[in-house]
Amino acid sequence: MTTYIARAIEPAVLKELRAADDQGREPVPVTDEEGGAPLRCCLRHSRPGERIALVSYAPLRRWAARTGARPGPYDEQGPVFVHADDCAGPEGGELPFTNAHRVLRRYSADGHILGGELVESGFEEALAKAFDDPAVALVHVRAVEYGCFYYEVRRP
Repeated sequence: MTTYIARAIEPAVLKELRAADDQGREPVPVTDEEGGAPLRCCLRHSRPGERIALVSYAPLRRWAARTGARPGPYDEQGPVFVHADDCAGPEGGELPFTNAHRVLRRYSADGHILGGELVESGFEEALAKAFDDPAVALVHVRAVEYGCFYYEVRRP
């Protein structure tokens, strides 16, 4: 089976988001007393006492700016949790946040959505199925409950 790699938000982008998010708002850091927030900077859940911020993030827009894609109405932004300060980034290894229902959204190189799938089990198999279509350039993993972006997966 092919190994897929979850792509966290890049450090340079995190630096921008910590100054002003993709809505142009300055983040408001808070201390996460309980822990458990899904952090997109290091792809793990927050721990009690960590300083985090909820920021607006437009992953497809930022990808399109680098690649020349034109996502049109598929360009969306939404809330993501990040550490309020620099962090070490992902620890690597297994795909994170796969222990609950997730939605996989497939996108073409033009940035157009090619479909989505609700994944209740067999997460890696669902990724492999998504990439069976040669038109798929990347896949966004999202939460079912709120539709939040978790991370991006590209072809290995």
